[in-house]
Amino acid sequence: MKVSWFHRYGDPEVLVCEDAPKPVPGPGEAVVRVRAVGINHVDLDVRAGTSRVPLRFPHILGREFAGEVAALGDTAGAYREGDRVWVSCRLPCATCEFCMSGRDNLCERGGYFGMDLPGGYAEYVKVPLSTLQPLAASMSFEAAAASQIAFGTAWHVLINRGGLRAGHTVLIQAAGSGIGSAAVQVAKLAGARVIATAGSDEKLALARSLGADDLINYRSNENFAAQVLELTGGKGADVIMEHIGGKVFTQSLACLRTDGTMVTVGAHAGEVVPLDIIPFFRKQLRLIGSKNATTLELRQVMNDVAEGRLKPVIHASLPLEEAAQAHRIVGSRDIFGKVVLIP
Repeated sequence: MKVSWFHRYGDPEVLVCEDAPKPVPGPGEAVVRVRAVGINHVDLDVRAGTSRVPLRFPHILGREFAGEVAALGDTAGAYREGDRVWVSCRLPCATCEFCMSGRDNLCERGGYFGMDLPGGYAEYVKVPLSTLQPLAASMSFEAAAASQIAFGTAWHVLINRGGLRAGHTVLIQAAGSGIGSAAVQVAKLAGARVIATAGSDEKLALARSLGADDLINYRSNENFAAQVLELTGGKGADVIMEHIGGKVFTQSLACLRTDGTMVTVGAHAGEVVPLDIIPFFRKQLRLIGSKNATTLELRQVMNDVAEGRLKPVIHASLPLEEAAQAHRIVGSRDIFGKVVLIP
């Protein structure tokens, strides 16, 4: 089979398309014929060696993918060869306190495809049967590969961690990213007023088409906090989704209204920032960290996509052989939505 993998850390050029043995399923396993795999920014971090995740080379990236069951290790079960499926991006242990309480996204014993387990940058992937999820006939493979992590993370950040509800005003940072474009839709589905930021007027226009109510270009208007306060009559936002870090993180705190909540889920622009504690107790603010979604939340958003309530935005679909170019596109940030590889 063909696989795009890398034998050492480095720039996108270390990704090479080569032949590898086709996996064979054992008991409790299936082999999935990958039809589409989504690229996430964490793929770039793992490839570059900045993610602090130990790897065995050669390594296959790809956390979210969809396709068809190509082979089964067990003859009896819920799935048959040819079934359309999407694969849950994470393999929880199912026995720890977090898994037992429905918070399997916090499981420390399991693994992630593309990190601990071989991922979807391949024609075939061997997966545990427990990670298979039925793919609705109404959803394309590309849509499935572009939806799981973006919508799942946005849902977990806004609804679960941020407590977003109808009538709230939410500030979505970097609305042109995969998670940002997903968050605009999740927030509108929840009935919130959405203030979206992006680095170009073109991206803001696309965010408007997804339902954003107010738009801020943070490149031409660096003091976006003043604009948020102006748009909210001096009150600020009820909820903020911040996934950039650095100065954006610091300035975002000034956009919170009294008793507001900011959820942070990324920090590529700066992991260490100065923090003024005074506003937190004077305004009773909440700063909350967040990971990706639970399995139940993933099923929820994928159902919403299947039924048309959420629609993934795909910037580009490239063949598996062009994985390096796909990484360049994602790394350039000159995108709106997700990039997908097609084995």
